[in-house]
Amino acid sequence: MFKHLREEIDGILARDPAARSRLEVALCYPGFHAILLHRLARRCHDAGWRLSARLISHLARALTGIEIHPGATIGRRFFIDHGMGVVIGETADIGDDVMLYHGVTLGGTSLEHGKRHPTLGDGVIVGAGAKILGAITIGTGARIGANAVVVADVAPGTAMVGIPAKPVTPRSPADTQTFLPYGTPCGDLPDPVARALSGLLDQMTALQARVAELEDAALTPNTSASASRNGGIRDVQGDMR
Repeated sequence: MFKHLREEIDGILARDPAARSRLEVALCYPGFHAILLHRLARRCHDAGWRLSARLISHLARALTGIEIHPGATIGRRFFIDHGMGVVIGETADIGDDVMLYHGVTLGGTSLEHGKRHPTLGDGVIVGAGAKILGAITIGTGARIGANAVVVADVAPGTAMVGIPAKPVTPRSPADTQTFLPYGTPCGDLPDPVARALSGLLDQMTALQARVAELEDAALTPNTSASASRNGGIRDVQGDMR
């Protein structure tokens, strides 16, 4: 169960510049303690000792502020940075080299006993406060921005931001391969809501221009007809004279 202990610690050292030594990680990182206790709880869960597994999970929650159901499947080199407030549901499936920040929820949207929690591919980063809900799949290397709410599948290598989360076009192809702290692209980050509003304003401007054209077209024949009628009336009045 603990044969990859050194690997877990090295994964944390590689992704957290604040970590100074393996001993510091082993003693002071709640995310590391949570995953160790989860490994033990999962062994109990698989052995059929469900109550013991839940008790270990409950103890881990009290010690670290991180709630991981014993039934969740978690890969290697998993890292929860800061950790407080993280919730991982029973049927969640997490790949290798995944990183979560504090306040992340991998939750379910169904009361069924089957698969109801997300599946995260290898190398996924989920920013602080993000919520990933339902039996959806987050593709390998995807980035979920801070406070995003994801309720649909995410393609591999995609960065998602907003509520509900929408894809963000990377600034360059290299951005899809680089590590993104908190899962959020830095610099000039497009706002999906602002982009949608801008599109609506463009459509409104085009519609106003079209309405003006139609009004001009409708008024022109009426003016000509009115002029013809006025001319005819004057001719009749002249004949009568």
